[in-house]
Amino acid sequence: MSPLFPALTDDTRAGRPALRFGDRSLTYAELAATTGTLAARLREAGRVAVWATPTLETAVGVVAALRAGVPVVPLNPKSGESELGHILKDSAPTLVLTARGIELPDALGKLERVDIDVQERRGSAPVSAPLPAADEPSPAAPALVVYTSGTTGPPKGAVIPRRAVATTLDALADAWQWTADDVLVHALPLFHVHGLILGILGPLRRGGSVRHLGRFDTGAVARELSAGATMLFGVPTMYHRIAEALPADPELAKALGRARLLVSGSAALPVHDHERIAAATGRRVIERYGMTETLMNTSVRADGEPRAGTVGVPLPGVELRLVEDDGTPLTAYDGESVGEIQVRGPNLFTEYLNRPDATAAAFTSDGWFRTGDMAVRDPDGYVRIVGRKATDLIKSGGYKIGAGEIENALLEHPGVREAAVTGEPDPDLGERVVAWIVPADPQSPPAAEELSTHVATRLSPHKRPRIVHHLSSLPRNDMGKIMKRALRTADTDD
Repeated sequence: MSPLFPALTDDTRAGRPALRFGDRSLTYAELAATTGTLAARLREAGRVAVWATPTLETAVGVVAALRAGVPVVPLNPKSGESELGHILKDSAPTLVLTARGIELPDALGKLERVDIDVQERRGSAPVSAPLPAADEPSPAAPALVVYTSGTTGPPKGAVIPRRAVATTLDALADAWQWTADDVLVHALPLFHVHGLILGILGPLRRGGSVRHLGRFDTGAVARELSAGATMLFGVPTMYHRIAEALPADPELAKALGRARLLVSGSAALPVHDHERIAAATGRRVIERYGMTETLMNTSVRADGEPRAGTVGVPLPGVELRLVEDDGTPLTAYDGESVGEIQVRGPNLFTEYLNRPDATAAAFTSDGWFRTGDMAVRDPDGYVRIVGRKATDLIKSGGYKIGAGEIENALLEHPGVREAAVTGEPDPDLGERVVAWIVPADPQSPPAAEELSTHVATRLSPHKRPRIVHHLSSLPRNDMGKIMKRALRTADTDD
């Protein structure tokens, strides 16, 4: 297998910008030298943890470990004591890489600490020599151990092989026409697949550059896109803030209109926000679909139809099918029949660390990964996700209903700012549809009957909410995903 980052050993790219965080940056020559020095130190380290703050040091630490062939465990700096303790015990790293001067939690006190020394040499000297060919790890060797969110128990460590990183990034390059000329802007955290693998490793594999904003700000997005950046990665919460800001910010609209590609992921982007952004900028946001365990599975292609509410078509090398509850594959792709997504391909993780039981349960006997996501598929192959099997599939009156399409319909109502939909037991229907609403005007929330009629006229009568709760905000995680299990204990304004 070729190196993950061929540009680090390419003298023609030595003086080109690679990484920029705020006012700190590294060229490819500087990144190659800095990571080469650190990689030499890490060669015999075993697994290494990285305290994944949104800094230049985090990016350098991860790249250095990957160059050394050492598996990386990115640590969320916001992890609670119990979760962090579980991850450290489970993954057993030998040391932790961090930026100098950062105070680490007590749970990390027993690990050797290595402060990453990033020296911005501001030069374009020849890049460091490639690692010896004999030492290039095999495609199956672990690259990262990324922990899942732990919504159904303690977080599980998904072991992601080098093959999966390379094939996913190359498939996205094909789908997005991603080249060394692209400059990516993002402000995502660096402890998960979207922000780290796609947002940092993706540009470096292409030989392009990334500008990380540190924290999301619409003004900073406008500044970078106006200064030559070509791509923006974000999550729905970020794009919602962009949509809200656009009417009063013509410079933001102009900057977004210059972008070659606007990409949203990690959760579904409401159709309402899609349309508001497109109307103001002339640019369509495209969505892709992936998971920690699978990296990326599908995407709307840069040369395809940017159809709002869908996650596009399977990426090159990815097999995707929808199955019934009993595992029987759906044969009719009619845009209506709901099934669970199963995928197979070189983009998949190897195992859950120390969890052979969970690993075996996650796969079918013929090697398909059970994603737990429910979707419909159009005749032309486009996939539209309707929700998680555990929390978003509602079986009501003999129908399979996806929460996502009801949420999109609710968001089209002018009195709704945010919406979530769940199911709850019903003695007659099996489950009834429940809507959780953040009103646009808390003093005058839309009535339940009004919202029910609104949904019934846009979708089908059996999809209308039977109960409506009003909230001041929806519970979300770091990636902006709504935590639906927390809604059961949420304080409502009813």
